[in-house]
Amino acid sequence: MGKVIPKVELLRHTYNAEEIVAMAAKLCYSDADIETIQKGVEKKDQGKYIKMLVEMGHMSVIEHVSFTFGIEGVSRSFLAQATRHRLASFSVKSQRYVGQVKAAGETFNYVIPPQIEALGKEAVKEYENQMKTLQQWYNGWVDRLGDAGESTYEDARFVLPNSAETKMILTMNARELRHFFSIRCCNRAQWEIRDVAWQMLKLCKESARELFENAGPGCVGGKCTEGSKSCMKQKEVRERAGKL
Repeated sequence: MGKVIPKVELLRHTYNAEEIVAMAAKLCYSDADIETIQKGVEKKDQGKYIKMLVEMGHMSVIEHVSFTFGIEGVSRSFLAQATRHRLASFSVKSQRYVGQVKAAGETFNYVIPPQIEALGKEAVKEYENQMKTLQQWYNGWVDRLGDAGESTYEDARFVLPNSAETKMILTMNARELRHFFSIRCCNRAQWEIRDVAWQMLKLCKESARELFENAGPGCVGGKCTEGSKSCMKQKEVRERAGKL
């Protein structure tokens, strides 16, 4: 128990995603019945067609495709940021129903910010000792509140920090994912959600490359959108996206 790092797994995604998107787009401009459209789409690769749709900005059709991720090793601070994306579905490990009581010398799982780690071993040790103290406070409140399960945990958890680990299952459609990547893969995004976003983008590209060919922060497919607050590292970001 103790330090954890973000880990993302693609659990499920829409089967034959490119075909679904192509069918939806062709239906908009065809008088044929759905079965005929489906057969036509299945006969050939839809990669170039999907690329054209994305470049044209015909994004409503990619909303028919969704991706579900398992995410762990992230903080409650991450959760607060991720849930701002309203066109997503979340199932999150509960601190109310899942207690954090640990044996002596152990602690709840937590995230250590990179800037604290960069200060060196002494700083990390101080941080870890603080987590141990918070664990002792939590255990103490669980005892004083009667150690009665959820009715105890729901109040004892108030002393747990933003660094405490949480786990979740997250589902987004492809259009919202592209929006998510445009904001959260940017170097100006907070480091933890940026890490998760790049992991998610890699998994999406491996599963449906045409839908996410130029996905990422604005500078990947065009100009930086951050204006005077730009990180000025567009080349580096583009190279990173190109390697996925």
